[in-house]
Amino acid sequence: MWYFIVAGFLVGLDQGVKAAIRASLALGEQVVLIPGVVGLTYVQNTGMAFSSFSGWTGFLTVVSLAATVALAVALAKNLIFSHPLGKWPLALVMAGAAGNFIDRLLLGYVTDMIQVLFINFAVFNIADCCVVVGGILVLVYVFFFWEKLEPKEAKGEKGPWK
Repeated sequence: MWYFIVAGFLVGLDQGVKAAIRASLALGEQVVLIPGVVGLTYVQNTGMAFSSFSGWTGFLTVVSLAATVALAVALAKNLIFSHPLGKWPLALVMAGAAGNFIDRLLLGYVTDMIQVLFINFAVFNIADCCVVVGGILVLVYVFFFWEKLEPKEAKGEKGPWK
């Protein structure tokens, strides 16, 4: 239950920040928050990370919806992980997929705004952060904790991805 409450909060935070950016910045406008470190730049992304698959909004909308639903079911039914240390990262990924799904469905693009200024990197959003951090934590869980924390009957012979 808490997984869905926290994921809902993160989706709300993501959508609130995106709405504030759309309301206060012109497309392409940049506001430096910490000089040489981070700023806000309003970007509309019809693709995914680094604008790959640009223009594939319909396909990416379906993929993000499928990921959101699949992760919600997996969390509710303990299909991938049963231990909370494994389930929290799934909740993060679910929140990120849901946040970007909402943008794609309602706007036809994803609102990106966070820009690191000390390297040449893609502009991203809170949902993207949830997906990346959650994905990394899933890998950490699988490689370092899964063997110790998941019940033997859940493991099977093939590993965590039955």
